[in-house]
Amino acid sequence: MPRNKVQLLFVLCSLCICSAVQGAYAATSRFGGSLVLATSSDPKTFNDIVSTDVNSATVTSLIFEGLTTADPFTLKVIPNLAKSWDVSPDGLQWTFHLREDVRWSDGVSFGADDVVFTFNGLIYNPDIPSSSKDVLTVDGKPLKVEKIDEHTVCFTLPVKFAPFLRAMGQTILPQHCLFQAVKQKKFSFTWGIDTPPEQIVGTGPFMLSEYHPGERLIFKRNPRYWKRSPQGEALPYLDQVIYLIIPDAQAQLLKFIDGELDAASVSGSEYPLLKPLEEQKNFHIHEAGANYDSNFVTFNQNVSINPKTRRPFVDPVKLSWFANLKFRRAIAHAIDKRKIIEILNNGFGQPQNGPMSPSSGFFYDPDVTVYDYNLEKARMILQQAGFKYRRGHETLEDPSGHPVEFNLYTANANTAGREQMAAIIRSDLGAIGMKVNLVPVEFNTLVNKLMSSFDWDMVMIGLSGGVEPHFGQNVWKSSGGLHLWAPRQDKPATAWEARMDEIYDLGAQELDENKRKVLYDEFQRIVADQLPVIYTVLNIDMYAVRNKFGNLKPTVNGGAFHNIEEIYIKR
Repeated sequence: MPRNKVQLLFVLCSLCICSAVQGAYAATSRFGGSLVLATSSDPKTFNDIVSTDVNSATVTSLIFEGLTTADPFTLKVIPNLAKSWDVSPDGLQWTFHLREDVRWSDGVSFGADDVVFTFNGLIYNPDIPSSSKDVLTVDGKPLKVEKIDEHTVCFTLPVKFAPFLRAMGQTILPQHCLFQAVKQKKFSFTWGIDTPPEQIVGTGPFMLSEYHPGERLIFKRNPRYWKRSPQGEALPYLDQVIYLIIPDAQAQLLKFIDGELDAASVSGSEYPLLKPLEEQKNFHIHEAGANYDSNFVTFNQNVSINPKTRRPFVDPVKLSWFANLKFRRAIAHAIDKRKIIEILNNGFGQPQNGPMSPSSGFFYDPDVTVYDYNLEKARMILQQAGFKYRRGHETLEDPSGHPVEFNLYTANANTAGREQMAAIIRSDLGAIGMKVNLVPVEFNTLVNKLMSSFDWDMVMIGLSGGVEPHFGQNVWKSSGGLHLWAPRQDKPATAWEARMDEIYDLGAQELDENKRKVLYDEFQRIVADQLPVIYTVLNIDMYAVRNKFGNLKPTVNGGAFHNIEEIYIKR
């Protein structure tokens, strides 16, 4: 062979070897490293079935998974531990085909027995308190869950249930680890915070490695995790996820600025402090969009008699105001939402006019009644309702001459800035002649007033929302425990509440999404027209994240690290 051809062949072989080595390195260079985050308190349990608090759910979401999940961009239900499913023509039988390559973090194969155990042995077990039981009880009956074979499970519904697939995001727990605890009636106390980490077994991307109460939680990579990258790499990429337990939000922010945390949530009031530091501190603030956490005021319209005192829960004079739709509409016109956004959020926020967030996607209806900020209109509506002014517009009296004065309660923990928001609303209502006494109380005290003693006039509070309207039925159905203004009604007190009950019953059984949307659009318009609650503003979710992470795709639906198994540290 001529010398020049030998040299050319050597060069080509060298290039191929070099490319192969570089390719192999590229394939492995994403692995390793830690992500350091903060949580505001210790988890109360690692048992996801009995968990009721956000901080527990935050950490258990790394360990456990459901049959389905939601695409964080499209919001559509997509496969997870189930690779596919079939539904019968009548919509009552759903057959799930489970992935065959999933193993629990201790190496045992995942299968149909685990799914049946989670539902029949845990969720529907009368000895186990589970918040999932309410959501997964349809028409007053449990779902029938049966094993077909090792990787096939059939769910039979008592009636059609449109949110069923989304409800199948319910986390699945391992039968082989927990069966004995259930048999011995000890499950509710199993996997508490004193459990050795190696005993907590899941299918998720991470495993609990260490827990130091009051200090930190450390999660390590699950080497048996079933997901693969598009290139076929075993996920997750990160070796560790560390949660530092930092109760104070301001302290979390300072630790992020000092480099001790890799990410932090950013409020509108914090944005001017952080934005100038982006380049110097090597991070970027991501604006995800309007969140689901509502901020609203509502009035006590409870017509019941207190069985202990034999007196009405609500002063009849005040009840006559609160139950008057014109009174509530005047309130809606008197609240300056733009001022709230500018003063408290530095312009980051948007007025909320109905019960769903624009981020809810398909079911959100933008065409609801909007109450523009207009004090003159508010005063005119009150006067049309028979209210009168004394000393100009300083003092408002009802048609019987009673001065309009009431208490506005809110939590003093300053959750989502609601105490400051309530102070602005108090000032706004003072401008239309109402004397409003702002009464901040501890959160648990506030909850007791709303759910037990019913001793309140007006409250400033909020509730979390989401994509699926049905999951708010505890608020909007007249019998619901969170039907705050008049809870647990034996029968609907008004025609519009009766119609809301119908909408929720019909919507739950309507499988055609377009027909469901017509129903839930009507629901949103009823709320905006009847004003059982008066919405204020939605905050914008923002996340400050170090620039060292790849595959970062923040969304309002999943947060900054919804795809945590795909996140890697850029080399």
